Amino acid sequence: EEYGRVASETGAAPDASAREEHGRVASEEGAAPDASVREEHGRVASEEEIVIDGEGCYAIPGLVDLHFHGCKGYDFCDGTKEAIGKIAEYEASVGVTAISPATMTLPVNELEEILAVAAEYRREAEADRIGIKAGAPGRDLECTQAEAKCEEAAKCEGTVAKCGEAAKCEGAKECRVKAAADLVGVNMEGPFISEAKKGAQDERHIISCDADICRRFLDASEGLVKFVGIAPERNQNAVEFIREMKDKVHISLAHTNADYDTAMAAFDAGADHAVHLYNAMPAFTHRTPGVVGAVSDSSHVHAEMICDGVHIHPAVVRATFKMLGAERIVLISDSMRATGMPDGQYTLGGLDVNVADGRATLVSNGALAGSATNLMECMKTVVKKMGIPLETAVACASGNPAKCLGIYDEYGSIAPGKRGNVVLLDPELKLKAVVKDGVRIR
Repeated sequence: EEYGRVASETGAAPDASAREEHGRVASEEGAAPDASVREEHGRVASEEEIVIDGEGCYAIPGLVDLHFHGCKGYDFCDGTKEAIGKIAEYEASVGVTAISPATMTLPVNELEEILAVAAEYRREAEADRIGIKAGAPGRDLECTQAEAKCEEAAKCEGTVAKCGEAAKCEGAKECRVKAAADLVGVNMEGPFISEAKKGAQDERHIISCDADICRRFLDASEGLVKFVGIAPERNQNAVEFIREMKDKVHISLAHTNADYDTAMAAFDAGADHAVHLYNAMPAFTHRTPGVVGAVSDSSHVHAEMICDGVHIHPAVVRATFKMLGAERIVLISDSMRATGMPDGQYTLGGLDVNVADGRATLVSNGALAGSATNLMECMKTVVKKMGIPLETAVACASGNPAKCLGIYDEYGSIAPGKRGNVVLLDPELKLKAVVKDGVRIR
C-alpha cells in the first residue's frame, strides 16, 4: 500500500506509507533494487514491488479471530474439511486472515474426530502453501502465469481454477493465491465447564477436567489446540490439572461459576486466559467480584470480549479497557453458523438457535447463543458505537490475539518479514481491499 494510512504495530497510524512486496511487508524504504526472487512458505520477495492505491484509506493488519464457531451455514464442529474451508474463505473475504475456531461441549470421541480433521486440513493447507500439492476444492485459487499485482487475478471465481485474465499481465510469473484465512489454532470451550453457566453448551456432555483426556485432544489436533477452557469450581483437582497442563496448552476459565478466590487460585496456578469476559460467568459486583475481579488482579491474564453490541453494554466495554488496559483485551466474534446468512433457525452444538436482527438465542430458553457478527464488524462496532480509538481496537483484534496464539512473529501487525496480510478500510471503515500473503484477494 502506498499513499494511504498504514497501521503501526499497535494499530492504525495516520499519514504514513508502506509498500507490500509479494507476500512480505516491506519497510517504508522498500526492498533492495537488485534483490533476487524467492518463495518462502507462501511469502515471495522480488525486485519489483506491488503497489495498491490506498489513498485516503487506513491499512490495518489482517484480523485474527481466536474464538468463533462458524459462518455461512457451516460450523467448525461439523467436523469436515469442507466446513473449515468454507469458513476460512468467508473469514478472509471480510478481512480476518487467521482463525482459531472454538469447539462446543460434545462427546470426547467426537471432539477427537473433529480435531483430527482440523489437523489434516492444516497439513494440506501448509502443503498447498509451499507448493507440494494442489489445494482441496473450495479453498484455493490458482492463477498460472499471474503477476501478483494483477488485480484481475483477485476476481477469479471457482476453486483451483486457471485465471485467464491474470495470464495477460505483462511480466507475469507463477503464483498461487490462497483466498482463505489460515487455520492457526483451536480454542476448546468445552467439555470441562460448569452446568450452572453452560449457556448454549449441551450439559449432557460436560465432564470433569482430566489431564489424560486433555492430552488426547492435543494429540488428535497435532498441537493445533491452543486453549482448553475449564470451570475450576466444578473440579476438585482443577489446580493440579492446571499445573500439569499449563506448559503444554493455555488454560482458560470458561463457562464458569467460580467466585473470586477460586478464580484467583486457578490464575495463580498458571491459567492465563478468560473466555468471553462477563458472559457465562458470575456478575461483577462490589462485594462479589467473581472471575472478572480475579482477571483484573491477575496481570498475566488476557480476556476475550464479544463486542457485537449485544453481549456487553458499551459503558462496560469502556470501563473494562480502563480496568485491564488495552494490552490485555482480545476482541472476538464468537460467531456461529448464521453469520453471513439470513435470519432464521440454525443449530449450535446440536441445540436449536433462532437468529433475528443480529441476535442469536436458544430456541429452548432464550439464552444468548454466540453472535451472528464477524470480527471485522465487531471491531468497527467497538470504534463507532463504543468510543474506543481505531488503533486500539485494531490491536485488540490482531496483535493481541496473535500474541496469545504464539504467532506474533508472522501475524498481527504490519512489519518487515511478516506475512503480507493487510486490509484497507475507507474513512468510514468500509472494507476496500484485502491482501492475503501479498496478493489481493478482494
